[in-house]
Amino acid sequence: MAKVTNRVLIFALGGVGEIGKNMYVIESDDDIVVIDAGLKFPEEEMLGIDMVIPDITYLLEHRDRVRGIIITHGHEDHIGGLSYVLKHLNVPVYATKLTLGLIDAKLKEAGILGDTKRILINSESEITLGSMKATFFRTNHSIPDTVGVCVETPEGYVVHTGDFKFDQTPVNGQAADLAKMALIGERGVLCLLSDSTNAERPGFTGSERSVGEAIKDVFNRAPGRIIVSTFASNVHRIQQVFDAAMLFNRKVAVVGRSMVNVINISKDLGYLHVPEGVIVDTDEINKLAADRVVILSTGSQGEPMSALTRMARSAHRKVDILPGDTVIIAATPIPGNEKYISRTIDQLYRIGADVIYGGHGPSGPVHVSGHGSQEELRLMLNLMRPKYFIPVHGEYRMLRMHGVLAEQVGVPEENIFLLDNGDTVEFAGGKARYGPKVHSGNVLIDGLGVGDVGNIVLRDRKLLSQDGILVVVVTLSKQNGTILSGPDIISRGFVYVRESEELLDEANRIVTQTLVKCMEENVNEWSSLKNNVKDTLGRYLYEQTRRRPMILPIIMEV
Repeated sequence: MAKVTNRVLIFALGGVGEIGKNMYVIESDDDIVVIDAGLKFPEEEMLGIDMVIPDITYLLEHRDRVRGIIITHGHEDHIGGLSYVLKHLNVPVYATKLTLGLIDAKLKEAGILGDTKRILINSESEITLGSMKATFFRTNHSIPDTVGVCVETPEGYVVHTGDFKFDQTPVNGQAADLAKMALIGERGVLCLLSDSTNAERPGFTGSERSVGEAIKDVFNRAPGRIIVSTFASNVHRIQQVFDAAMLFNRKVAVVGRSMVNVINISKDLGYLHVPEGVIVDTDEINKLAADRVVILSTGSQGEPMSALTRMARSAHRKVDILPGDTVIIAATPIPGNEKYISRTIDQLYRIGADVIYGGHGPSGPVHVSGHGSQEELRLMLNLMRPKYFIPVHGEYRMLRMHGVLAEQVGVPEENIFLLDNGDTVEFAGGKARYGPKVHSGNVLIDGLGVGDVGNIVLRDRKLLSQDGILVVVVTLSKQNGTILSGPDIISRGFVYVRESEELLDEANRIVTQTLVKCMEENVNEWSSLKNNVKDTLGRYLYEQTRRRPMILPIIMEV
């Protein structure tokens, strides 16, 4: 892309038209500032993929201009891609205390902690990033230490809210800094990028403190053990579980690696207050009376390998769910996870547990969202009073709804930009328009492989999962091209061999016939031989079974 002077570009490499994978870019002349570097969980058709991160090709092409990555808070959809990004793009990372603690654990695991420049910020910090300056303001979310970002560009102030809600009674007593937000709005905001997750939900999002009361009520009623499953990063929720456990004289066992990590980091940094002796090892819980035990676990999204799901399947090494246990699922499903959660809840009921889910406890909500609903989104728009508006962090319908809310509070329709990943908005002379598209996309992570699984591999996996595979092995003579051994046909996931001998014998005959015919016609190029075998065998198998297995001919010469 040819560089034009005196203009500011804003675009997303992830996080619009989807939930997760947040990465936003502000570019001005010689400088690029990146906000967040998250991951998202794979969609159903991404068979075998562990996670998805943004494609940062554009940033790598302009690596000499990238001044740093600002992280708004410590959730996976904002920090999960960081260790992969920093391996290729070693730039300073700016984050608040708890966020930096969670990032450090990730970078240590990736072996790049010592190579990365990490800079601690707070809501009062001011940092210079080339020709741009960034200041911060405190917000509320379901994890402590969240901030919004105000970037001063040559064209004006660009504000990114981060994930936020307005909680009037926050658990940690730190309210959002409305005065500072109003001050930023007073100065004049060129463009606002705002969290759209709950743009379809009317009213206000409930206070996290109300969850604490509902959890205490469940603890008061539960006759036996209590298992609480929530997001590992929801430090406020975890604190309330510990508070309830102490009130009712219960010990807490923590299950799930991510939960253990977050609790240890939060305790060390002073964000979680747990007296000595409250946390016990999972080996200890069987020695305690049932009404003295709380198990704090991951798996609130029904993930197949998570602690709660394995407990529900009786596949956990140390903890089994018992009849009479009370299970609190203190989370709502991320879109796409509903099926997994339903399955887990079913299994828990079969065992005989009492399950509290769907956000509703006997006397109040056991979960509230960390994202603002429509009234809070309108409040943010009114505080910032932006000239231009870009809704971010949400699927397209959420962005669209957020655009409608912006219109209602006075942002002209033509000043609202609904983007896809890679779409840019160009600001020059105080005016905005759609700019040139930049390269964006998904990088798929499968095990240790980063980006080595692409569309072709996924297509093959899909084919294999639908109709299976047939491997045809033949050995030919190098001298005269006759068949020395085979064809041997190996079937996996296509038909049950013992019940399909006739079908496979006929397939064998067809392969032999095809090869002999090719030899007679002097067709001896391996690629031609393989294509002929694939075509004739594929036709026959489809006629007989109406299935299209993947056919893999292996031809050897001796």
